[in-house]
Amino acid sequence: MATYAVVCTAEAGATAEAVAGGPVGGWVAGGDGGTGVLFDAPVTEGEGIGIGDLVPAGRELARRLDAPALVLVATPQVAYAVFVRPDGEGSQSMVWAADWEPPTDPQEYAEHRAQWDALAARCAQWFGRPEAADALAEVRNDPRPGEAKPGTDELLRRVCAALGVPAATVGASSLTSPDGAADDGVPQGAVRAEAAQPAGSGSAPAGGSTLRAVRALVLLAGFYLLGVVLLAVLAGIDVLVASWGVGGLTGKVVIVSAVLAIPIVRGMFMLRRPQDDGPSGVPVTERQQPELWAAVRDLAARYGTRAPDEIVLVGEVNAAVSEKSRLLGLVGGRRRMYIGVPLLAGLTERQLHAVLTHELGHYGNSDTRLSAITLRGQERMLRTIAHFEERAARTQGREQARQEERAAKALAKGRKAKEVDASGAGVTYRAMAAIYTAYAKFYLRASHSVGRAQELAADQAAVRLAGRDATASALREIPVLDAAFDHYMRQYAAFGAPARLLPPAGQVYGGLPRFLSDPARRAELDRLRSRLPREQRSPYDSHPPIAERVRLVEAVPADGPGEAPAGQDRPALELLHDRDQVLIALEGATLSPESQAFTRVEWSALADPSVRLVLAENAAPLRAALSAAGVEPTLTALLDAADQGRLPAVAQGLPEGALHAGAAALAGLALAESGAAHWELTWDQGVRLVLADGTDEAEFGSAVDALADPVTEGGSAPDSAPLRKLLVSA
Repeated sequence: MATYAVVCTAEAGATAEAVAGGPVGGWVAGGDGGTGVLFDAPVTEGEGIGIGDLVPAGRELARRLDAPALVLVATPQVAYAVFVRPDGEGSQSMVWAADWEPPTDPQEYAEHRAQWDALAARCAQWFGRPEAADALAEVRNDPRPGEAKPGTDELLRRVCAALGVPAATVGASSLTSPDGAADDGVPQGAVRAEAAQPAGSGSAPAGGSTLRAVRALVLLAGFYLLGVVLLAVLAGIDVLVASWGVGGLTGKVVIVSAVLAIPIVRGMFMLRRPQDDGPSGVPVTERQQPELWAAVRDLAARYGTRAPDEIVLVGEVNAAVSEKSRLLGLVGGRRRMYIGVPLLAGLTERQLHAVLTHELGHYGNSDTRLSAITLRGQERMLRTIAHFEERAARTQGREQARQEERAAKALAKGRKAKEVDASGAGVTYRAMAAIYTAYAKFYLRASHSVGRAQELAADQAAVRLAGRDATASALREIPVLDAAFDHYMRQYAAFGAPARLLPPAGQVYGGLPRFLSDPARRAELDRLRSRLPREQRSPYDSHPPIAERVRLVEAVPADGPGEAPAGQDRPALELLHDRDQVLIALEGATLSPESQAFTRVEWSALADPSVRLVLAENAAPLRAALSAAGVEPTLTALLDAADQGRLPAVAQGLPEGALHAGAAALAGLALAESGAAHWELTWDQGVRLVLADGTDEAEFGSAVDALADPVTEGGSAPDSAPLRKLLVSA
């Protein structure tokens, strides 16, 4: 690592004393305007070292000095400058990716530059040097014409120069000196400060992780112990029967025991774990989505954990994290974060920060690593249960077939057949499955209770970094957004599927913001937001109920980050660059090959062909009934039959509601075929019928009611006049 340092404004002696009194030692190098510290490398578990490892040391130094500190980390690919304060409340971050290129569109570049200048002003204010804002804003890796692009270390040197602090530790790192000996990585004249309280000697968060790891391992060991006990019981039965000296019975018992032992052994020694690559989506690099990556890295740095190695955009109202850990999760590995584009479409930037911090909290608490142990046990138990149930079903099926064959032969010979009853077949397999099912229930209750606690802890992490109000509003918004997205996909994006139609490229997901921003839809969503979902509690739930989570978050005093000023909390979707291309790529990653072959049409042309297909299906039962009654299966013939009093006889064999649905379908199709009506998709009402003469859709419904309701409800005779009037006007 090129740079791994903390810089402060205190003089060298005070800084060395603060380092010596803290949990991490290091090299202290004084200079004009302040002091730089090269902290010792943390003890890792194979995860690699990054910005998240140094931020806690920087915070502790700032607290001991009662002065702001600047955490600097650089690799050849990226540079970080994290500004921390002595009160420990949050941080501000600036990030430079080496391969970043400025937007080519002038307006987009101007917006980006304005955001960057505002960030620089906040960071300078945070560090106590507001006068340095302009100079800090000029630290950029998009050089002026004729200038070479600065490297990541050079960018950090310019940061130090802008703030008036020494840059001697930039480009240096004690990570190259694991034995503590000064070498080329330590500045000349630096002094050593040993930690009086080594890291980990106090009550560290890792203690909770260790306890949870032990608990997960004990639960997994219980599965193996159960297998060993059952194998021992089977072996004991074999020995006991063999001691009786009954040769024929002994052979049968041994065979049954061996057959029962196979699923147990397979479950215990299932070496290959099914690969779970997560939901389909579009991986995005830091160069493609610099703002999104910067937000994630900033939150990870502020939380004090390593940022994900990969971000994948998915087509779900969800965010999640995973980690390819090793040694049953005891050693961390490559991290991946999934962010739903529909989530971005419905949340503000502050709400998204709360959601992402929640997910990063799972990294910080080692939840993603330890979940590997829990999932391994679940997979093996479910696989073992499935094997036993499969064998039980197969045995019962063979026995039933054998009994049915016997019964058929008996009947063929004129004898009374025995009743077929195969319920007793496979009972031993089902008994074994029941034993494993009982342990699986205990396993899931125990592991999911831990999972629910992890969710609540991650919520509190979001409160600390993103604020109570942003976290609570995000939790309230997600179930509302999930319901809205489900309705949007069924009634809008996929409405044309029966006619093999889709909206324009990129609009399968891209139409969601239009749906959410419609005034009528906003009013509906506001009503949903006003009441939290009522969920049935279950000991097998992996997450606590949303209402409980919101209640706990809103109970926290409002002492963290507050609400953003009006107009400054922009939609989270604005974090995405080249949004149209992202939406098109997401469709390619998530839609089936068959769906991608559908014809693309404008939203206005999406509804009519599909409605006609649906109406043709709805009309089919009534058309069949008309034909069976000797009536031509057309709307005109239907109206004539109603006037002649024959409609009750036609409707006699129809299912409930089929007459009304069929009449509406025949009338709608007749009007559409004459060009007097069509169907269109509207954001406020969904699909609606548009009549050429301006007749209201409700009048069409009333005309159908006048024809069908008297037949189905009894009473007056059906009235065909309203529908005839519509046909005449057409």
